[in-house]
Amino acid sequence: MKKFFVLSLIILGLISTFGFKVTMVTDAGGLGDKSFNDGTWEGVQRAIKELENVEGNVIISKEQTDYLQNLSTAAKESEVVIGVGFLMSDVLFKVAAQFPDTYFIGIDIEPSPNQPVPSNLALYTFREEEGGFLLGYLAASMTKTDKVGFIGGLEIPPVKRYEIGYRSGVKAYNQIKGKNVDVITGYVGSFTDSSKTKQIALSQYNFGADIIFTGVSTGAVIDAAKETGSTFYRLEPNASLKDVIDSYYEQGRGYFVIGYDMDQDYMAPGYVLTSSRKKVDVATFEGIRSAIYDRTFNSGHQVLGIAEDGMGISLMKYTKGFVPNEVIAELSYLQKVVKDGDLMVPSSETQFNSVDFSYIEFPF
Repeated sequence: MKKFFVLSLIILGLISTFGFKVTMVTDAGGLGDKSFNDGTWEGVQRAIKELENVEGNVIISKEQTDYLQNLSTAAKESEVVIGVGFLMSDVLFKVAAQFPDTYFIGIDIEPSPNQPVPSNLALYTFREEEGGFLLGYLAASMTKTDKVGFIGGLEIPPVKRYEIGYRSGVKAYNQIKGKNVDVITGYVGSFTDSSKTKQIALSQYNFGADIIFTGVSTGAVIDAAKETGSTFYRLEPNASLKDVIDSYYEQGRGYFVIGYDMDQDYMAPGYVLTSSRKKVDVATFEGIRSAIYDRTFNSGHQVLGIAEDGMGISLMKYTKGFVPNEVIAELSYLQKVVKDGDLMVPSSETQFNSVDFSYIEFPF
């Protein structure tokens, strides 16, 4: 026991003297994406602030071919390496196996079926379908045209789960309320093609959608919403929040965007209805802490949803006044039954096609 105590003191002394270096390797979106790269970096920054002697570094990947070199470089000079994005999966597993004495954290990265996870690798993914479900129900409740949109980047599992969850929320609204709201879906084929993203958004607005949930460049969809909405409102694109709100009530409808992964409401107050909140910052911080201080590294695959406080929606700081109290109450109830395990949100097309939400009754 005494030897263990002495060894612990030595370890803590080494930590205090040398510190731990944490290096984050971004996906091709890089920092400034106002999404999961920025969210992951926020988790690193929190670790630097709250945990003693933690140093943070970031390596920007400009394209997928950078992943191997960037992860290998990070592993050679860091105690903890964080890889971000589903497209990095295969490379992260390969590099983690090559550097068994380095801790690796994968954000939005999951193993293939029956694929073993190395003991030095912790993977965090999210039940995006649960956040998407709440957003779909809200969009269906708020649309004035009975059409809402979804735009994804690539059809990879996290984005597809968002889409299925969003469509499920609309389906639940239709079955519970006896309505017929349609969902228009589109994929860009890229996470970085802002021009094509805006074109698809304009097309969906022109086709009748008045709310679009974006799983790709939010800024491009905001541009489309402002362009369409300002014409409809007869306002300048950069009109004040008050003017947008006044015009919404005068016209009885408007054009909105739903942001993804982080609270993006601030990006265009009055045009961003709400945002999905995928708490990659929390997952990142907990992964770093478990590696450095708890000494009980959470290797393996962790899946975070509403029950684990890993998914949710923003507080709608600028637009909550648009949403009827009844809808707020219904969203709160739906979030509770998902958290309690009484409502399972589909995450695949097969589940979506067979699910029936008509049994849901609100207790008010």
